[in-house]
Amino acid sequence: MTTGLIPGDQPPDPRPTSTRPPHQRNAPDDRTAQHVDDRPRSSVITARAAATFEPVGRSVATARSFVRDTLQGWGFADIVDDAVVLTSELVTNAVVHAGTHADVLCLRTGDGVRIEVSDRYPEREIPLQAAAISMGSPDREGGRGLQLCAALAGRWGVEYTPTHKNVWFQLDLPERPVGTRTAGPALPAELLPLADGRIRVAVVQIDRAGTISAWNEDAEDLFGYAADQVTGKPLTDLAAWPHTAGTGTGIAEALRLSRWEGSYGIRDTSGRVVPVYASHLRVRDAAGEPSTVCLLVRDHERAVLQTPQRTPASDTGGNSDGPSTDPFETFIGSPAPDDLDGLLQRTVERARDMLDGDSAFLLLATDDETELEVRASTGLPSARQRFARVPVEAGPGRYGSARMPAVHEDLTAVPGAVPLLNGTGMRSVVTVPLKVEGRLTGSLGVAAEAPGRYSNEEALRLQFAADRIALAVESARLGELERLRRGSLSFLVEASDLLAGTLDRDQTLALMAQMTVPTLATWCAVYTIADQATEPYLSYVLHEDEELIDGIKSLLSKVPPPDPVPTPGARVWSAPGEVAHREALRSSMRSLGLSGGPTRQVASAMGPTLAVASALGGETVVLPLVARNRVIGMLTLGKPTDEHFRQEILELAEDLSRRAALALDNARLYSERTAISQSLQRSLLPPELPQVDGVEVDVIYRAAGEGNEVGGDFYDLFPISDGAYGFAIGDVCGTGPNAAAVTGLARHALRLLAREGLSGPEVLQRLNSAILDEGARSRFLTLLYGEMRPQEDGSAELKVVCAGHPLPLRLRQDGTVEPAAEPQPLLGVMEDLELYEQTVTLDPGDVLLCVTDGVTERREGTHMLGDDGLADVLTTCTGLTAGAVAARIMRAVERFASDAPSDDMAILAMRVPEVHID
Repeated sequence: MTTGLIPGDQPPDPRPTSTRPPHQRNAPDDRTAQHVDDRPRSSVITARAAATFEPVGRSVATARSFVRDTLQGWGFADIVDDAVVLTSELVTNAVVHAGTHADVLCLRTGDGVRIEVSDRYPEREIPLQAAAISMGSPDREGGRGLQLCAALAGRWGVEYTPTHKNVWFQLDLPERPVGTRTAGPALPAELLPLADGRIRVAVVQIDRAGTISAWNEDAEDLFGYAADQVTGKPLTDLAAWPHTAGTGTGIAEALRLSRWEGSYGIRDTSGRVVPVYASHLRVRDAAGEPSTVCLLVRDHERAVLQTPQRTPASDTGGNSDGPSTDPFETFIGSPAPDDLDGLLQRTVERARDMLDGDSAFLLLATDDETELEVRASTGLPSARQRFARVPVEAGPGRYGSARMPAVHEDLTAVPGAVPLLNGTGMRSVVTVPLKVEGRLTGSLGVAAEAPGRYSNEEALRLQFAADRIALAVESARLGELERLRRGSLSFLVEASDLLAGTLDRDQTLALMAQMTVPTLATWCAVYTIADQATEPYLSYVLHEDEELIDGIKSLLSKVPPPDPVPTPGARVWSAPGEVAHREALRSSMRSLGLSGGPTRQVASAMGPTLAVASALGGETVVLPLVARNRVIGMLTLGKPTDEHFRQEILELAEDLSRRAALALDNARLYSERTAISQSLQRSLLPPELPQVDGVEVDVIYRAAGEGNEVGGDFYDLFPISDGAYGFAIGDVCGTGPNAAAVTGLARHALRLLAREGLSGPEVLQRLNSAILDEGARSRFLTLLYGEMRPQEDGSAELKVVCAGHPLPLRLRQDGTVEPAAEPQPLLGVMEDLELYEQTVTLDPGDVLLCVTDGVTERREGTHMLGDDGLADVLTTCTGLTAGAVAARIMRAVERFASDAPSDDMAILAMRVPEVHID
C-alpha cells in the first residue's frame, strides 16, 4: 500500500485529466454516469489522503483501516462507519472482482468528505439508472456497492477514462453536535437570533417520577401525540438518547439536573426519530413538589433555545471577535500534555502559580473511592510521597473530607488534617475535589508556608480550575488504567507460559525474579520453605543493577526472614530498610573516624555500602507463596529510597505470586517424583555386570519418557556356580508401581531360584506361579532366560528358554543371522506351563543379541523395524566387539524414526572372542 497526506487549501484535482468525456459501455442513452451530481463541488479542499492497494484479498481490510484512520484523524467520527462500509464494497469490486490495483482518495472539504475509488478495468459495466432491476438484489455480489452508495451517500457517481473507472461518493457532516450541554445567563433582546415563520416550542412537564404530566399543542403538532396519549408515560419511552462514549449521563439523570441543554431525539407516532434541541429547567410548585419543564424545538431551530457558552471574566479581554477560548487550554496551556503524568504535573504547577503558593499536589481516587493516591506534586518531596495513599475521610471535622472544598488557615491548629503535608513546613492550604458527573475522582490542593494565606475566594478560584480539568484528567486516567490492565493481562499470560514451560526448581526461582525486576520492582528476593518445621531460606536475589546483588544478599542475611503468614496480599516489611539505614550510618561513621577504628581502606568500601543501603531503603513488601493450602515461600519486592508501590503494581504482583507459587510447588513435586523414580529404577537393574572369562558382555538400557518412569524393561547377568552364569532380559506389561513390583519380583526371584540348582524351565515355572500369586497387581511378563558356560575350546554353551520374548539372534562369523531359540508361552497368564530349554553353542567370533520389544517395534509412520530389520542391521556387525554391536544396534534404532522412543529399550549382546594363535 502506498499512502500520502497533502494538507492545503486547494490542491489540484487528483483524477486523470482528459478532454474525452466519461464513457459508459452499452448505455441506451447519452448519460455518462449513474447518479452523477451536476452541482459544482466545493472548491475548497483542506486536506487529502491517498493510498494504493494491491489486488489481493487482504487489501480490503487495509483499505478500511486507511479510511477509518484518515477520517478519525480529521475529526469526522460521525461519518466514519458509512465511509468504511462504502469503501469496503468498492475496493472489493476493484481488487477481488476486477483483479486490479485500487486507488483510494479521501478529500476533506468544508461541507464533508469525498472519497474516490478507482480501478484499472474500465471495460466493466455498471447497472443503468433506467433499469431499476439491474441494480440486483442486496444479496447479490454485483451492483451491491452502488446500491449502498445510493442509500448512504449524499452524492455519488461513476466516471470513466480510457485507463480507469472511478466511483466516488460524498458524505456530508451533520450540522449539529450531539449531546452538547451548556448553561449561561439570559441574553439581551438585540442579541437574540432572528427567526421567520411559525416556530413551534413544545412544552413538556415531567413530574418527580419521570412521567409526563403536561403536553402542549406544539408538542402534539411536532410529534403527533395527543396529550391524553402520553400523559402518565415516562419520557424515556419516547426519548432517543444519544450515548456518548465516556459519559454515563442519561435522560433520567438529565431530568434531575437544575438546568440542562442539549440534543436528543423524540420518536413520533410513526416511530421516526425527530431530532430536537431541549432546554430543561428544574422547578418546584407551591407545595414544594419538584418537576422538570422541558422546552423542545426542532434541532435545526436550536437558536431559539440555545444559550452561548459562558466565558469567565478572567479569560475575557482582547479581541472579542476572535475564536472562543477553550477553558481547559486556558488553564493547562496549549498544547496539553498527551500523557497522564505530564498532565497532572502541569496541573499542579499551574495551580501553584495561580494562587501564588509554595507547593501544590494532586491525588487521584482509587476505584472504590475510599483512598486517594498521590500522583503529582511540586514544592514537596515528591519522590518520598509518590503513590502514597491517604483515606478520603482523613482528618477531623467537615474540612477533613476530600469531597468538598476545604480551607485551612493554619495546619498547626489542626494536626493531621492534611496527612500529605505532615513534616513539610506548610501552614495554610486549600483543597478542592475533582468530580466527574458527581463522582469523586481526585483532589487538588495548594499550600503555603505562611498561615492565613487562603480564604473562600481562593477556594472558589481553585474549584473553578479543577472543574475545567477534571474530565480531561479522568479520561487520561482511565486511558492509563486501560493500558495498564491490558499490559497486566499480557504480562500474566507471558508469565504463565514461561512458568509452565519448566519443571526445574532453580529455573523457576530465576524466572520469578526476572519477571518482577524491573517490571514490578527494583529488586526482588525469594525465600523458600522446605517444610513447616524449617525456617524460610533465602534462595534467590536479583537487582536491576547486578553489582548490588551480593551486597543485598549480605544485608538480607543479617535480617530475620519474614514470617510465613498465609494471608493473601502484600504486607509492608520494614526490617530490610532499618538494617540498611543502620549499615549506612555505620559506614559513614567509620569513614569519618568516629568508630574508634582505622579509617584507611574503609572509605573505599563506603560507596557500595551506601548504594546497597539506598537500594534497600525504600518500601519493601512481602507476598506469600501459597500452593495447595501451604506456604512454600515468600516473594519480597523492594523499591529504592523514597519510593512507594502503586496499588495496581501490588495487585499484579499478587496475581504473579499465585502463579509462581503453583509453578514452584509443581517443580518441587516433579523433582521429588523424578528422584524417587530414578532411585527405584536403579534398584530394579543390576548395579554392575560381572566379568565373564571367555565371553564379552555389554548392555545398553534406555528408559522412555521424561523422568524415566519406573517399570518396563529389565536385564540381569549373575554368577550361579562352577563357572556358570545366568542371564535374563524381560519386559513387564505396562509401567508404574505395579509393573515395577513385578519387575523387582522377577529379577530377584531369578537369582534365588537359579542358585538353588533348578533348571531353566523350572526357574520360569516357579516365577510364573509367584507372578500369579500377586493377584490384581500381576502383570504379563515376557522373559528370555538362559545359563551360559564358557568351554575350554574357546566356545560357550548356552541353554535358553524364550517365554513370549523376542527371539535371540545369533550372528556367525560369515555374517549369517538366525534365531537362537523357539518361542514359548509368556509368564503371568496360565498356571501350568510346559517349558523347555534349548542349547546353543557360540563359536569364537559368534554374537548372541537379545533385545526387548521396544527395539523391534520402533515405528516411523506405518513402518516398523521388526525382526527382519533388526536382523539386517545385525548382519553388518561381523567382527565387532559386544559393545560395538550393542552401540550400532541402538544407533540404527534411533535413526529409524525422527520421534523420541515411546517404549523402554534394552539390548544385551554376548560375544565369544576369536582365538588368536601367535
